[in-house]
Amino acid sequence: MRQYILQQNIELFRRQLAGPSDEATHRTLCMLLMSAERDLAYIIADEKGVQPRVSSRWVAGAFSGASERVAEYWRSVQNSAHPYLLLDPGPGLHIVDVNDAYAQATMTNRSAIAGRSLFEVFPDNPADPSADGVNNLFISLQIAAETGRPHEMAIQRYDVRDLRGNFVERHWQPINSPVYDDNGNLICLLHHVEDVTAEVQSRQHRLEQTAAITGPARTQGGANEI
Repeated sequence: MRQYILQQNIELFRRQLAGPSDEATHRTLCMLLMSAERDLAYIIADEKGVQPRVSSRWVAGAFSGASERVAEYWRSVQNSAHPYLLLDPGPGLHIVDVNDAYAQATMTNRSAIAGRSLFEVFPDNPADPSADGVNNLFISLQIAAETGRPHEMAIQRYDVRDLRGNFVERHWQPINSPVYDDNGNLICLLHHVEDVTAEVQSRQHRLEQTAAITGPARTQGGANEI
């Protein structure tokens, strides 16, 4: 029932956003839409995962039922200097494993998060009403599972918790790829990210500096013209 209500609300908010509205109303509708989409992503991820559903569940931290070819594939990724997470696409979207680079980038512990739900470990920052990381990541995982092809997301702000549990601003460049066994069955999804926080913050800082310089100049120029 809650899923149906959320879907109806999402359609309603989208229709209202398509029509005329003042800035404050538009902002409120955007916040309501993002909140509803996030809640819906949580529910579907927990109850269904992403399609197509796997026929058997992974054993956390192990390659139960997987071919040696896939196991060898993960071992090569596991030792990569780039962050990788292996995800069970079934209900709950449970984390199979992460490599050391991913654990370091996200300030997590491999043994502590293996077997847990993806969005339990990485929820949206509750202090950021505009956070859309959960919904956008879930959509990307769905696309990868449905199309059978890697899906590259746009740069995504997705805050993560530090060792004290406080959310820290982070920006990522994610790619989600389906992984198949020797029979062509989808058995997991590979989530690869690169931390681009420094680049994004540097670009934002330059824009703020430019605005601070050009803003007064434009104001002064306008005054002189008058």
